[in-house]
Amino acid sequence: MSEEPEDTSPEAFPHPGDLGRRVAARRAELGLSREEVAGRAGMAESYVRYVEEKPAEVPIGALLRLAAALETVPGRLLGGHVDAPPGRAPAAARPALARLEPAECREHLEHRGVGRVAVVTPEGPAVFPVNYAMVAGAIVFRTTPGSAPAAAVDHEVCFEVDQVDDVLSQGWSVLVVGRAERIADAESVQGPADPVLSSWAGGTRDLWVRILPTRITGRSIQAA
Repeated sequence: MSEEPEDTSPEAFPHPGDLGRRVAARRAELGLSREEVAGRAGMAESYVRYVEEKPAEVPIGALLRLAAALETVPGRLLGGHVDAPPGRAPAAARPALARLEPAECREHLEHRGVGRVAVVTPEGPAVFPVNYAMVAGAIVFRTTPGSAPAAAVDHEVCFEVDQVDDVLSQGWSVLVVGRAERIADAESVQGPADPVLSSWAGGTRDLWVRILPTRITGRSIQAA
């Protein structure tokens, strides 16, 4: 039986579904084309397009192949992880803790979009999630002047990104230490950074901040 649906017209399926958005986001995160995902999954490129663009009900076999092609698990594509707190699964039988090489750390930083910046505020130390982008080796994020994340400017700060896979009981984390500075000429970074730096929190965020890394370290836990 063909995996291609009989009717793929926009009139029949006018809006993409959550599964399609997660497939497209994961594909973009890995830097893969639809053709490459289709080749990995052993399916037609048109079917990958259908899944991404239409509210598709994907058979379990196709879902398993898509998840494997996207180096993830079906539950994540279906959104089963969204409301579940990470790290609740038991540890793997033989976990292996390893240091990440600098190149691996930078690759993880390049492919994430939300990180956590740790600053010292008048009320004490605090950690805030921010949308960020990597521009010319520096971490760039936007905030509001006078906000708590703005306290990072002109100070040494920590910045962290991570990923946890509850299904396999493994994950990684990357920690950046560096001095934060205000970007006087925001236009110099707006081109490459703008698509990523549309803040989920909304509002006007005119202060552009750059963290210049002086130390980048990372660790991973793999299930042996």
